[in-house]
Amino acid sequence: MSVLSHAAAPLAWLGRHGTRAVAISIFLGVALPQLAATFKPFVPEAIFALLVLAFLRVEPRALRAYFARPALIIGATAWLMVVSPAALGALFLLLGLDEASPGLHLALVLQASAAPIMSAPAFAALMGLDAALSLATLMLCIAVTPFTAPLFAHVFAGAALAVSPAALGMKLFLLLGGSALIAWAVRRIAGAAWVERQRQRLDGLSVVTLFVFAVAVMDGVAALAWERPFYVLGLVALCFALAFGMMGATTLAFARAGRARAFALGLSAANRNMGLMLAAMGGALPDLTWLYMGLAQFPIYLMPQLLLPLARRIAGAQDKE
Repeated sequence: MSVLSHAAAPLAWLGRHGTRAVAISIFLGVALPQLAATFKPFVPEAIFALLVLAFLRVEPRALRAYFARPALIIGATAWLMVVSPAALGALFLLLGLDEASPGLHLALVLQASAAPIMSAPAFAALMGLDAALSLATLMLCIAVTPFTAPLFAHVFAGAALAVSPAALGMKLFLLLGGSALIAWAVRRIAGAAWVERQRQRLDGLSVVTLFVFAVAVMDGVAALAWERPFYVLGLVALCFALAFGMMGATTLAFARAGRARAFALGLSAANRNMGLMLAAMGGALPDLTWLYMGLAQFPIYLMPQLLLPLARRIAGAQDKE
């Protein structure tokens, strides 16, 4: 038992410094390109592990409460998966991006059409926000992705996903159902009290898993940044502008639900699962599209640390209400 305790200590330390460790991991991903080839094959497993950890970190009763009164998560799903991609897709066409930069345009359309990242509930938990709301919304967003994403990809980018909606829906169903089943089994066997005691270690495991993903998707970014620094910095600025813009618009749109809930939904809106979308396209994508996917990880990994003080104030104010 002592050996296990010592082995788990680093995970607990990472959990206590979760948002800071996540922010550092994105820079380590750039600095360790030699590990990219090693980690790339494990990206699906990393995404699956993040979802299992998210299910474990959410109290089942809190999750059931949102599905018992689903108006908020239905509204959030409609905003994230229909209203937002429609508005952004129209804006991109109005700006002429489809002709000026087809590769960037495709990347932006895929990003706008994607569901929130699988780690959105884990990030919400690390920041002290409503992880149950984040996870419930994520589940509905993933359920509608096979129907909405191909539609918006076709309308705004001129090409549908290279996989049928039924096949993609089945893959997503197995991913969600399998991770939920594992989390349920762990809670059933070990008990809810044990899971609660492992909170910091679970957060630490989320940080480690996010590091694996960061290294895999940042392959080649460092080399290009050295060759064309201003070009890369411009794309990074675009990534942050879009992320903060979507977060601000979503937070304002759902302000009536309470600041903490609106903030959690804003975080989901800002960080979209481009990896899933690009994988579904079959890999035949312009180099700029792949580059943007890697650079889009910077706001995803840095926003939790940048926004942590604000998130704590909002969560603290809600607790006092």
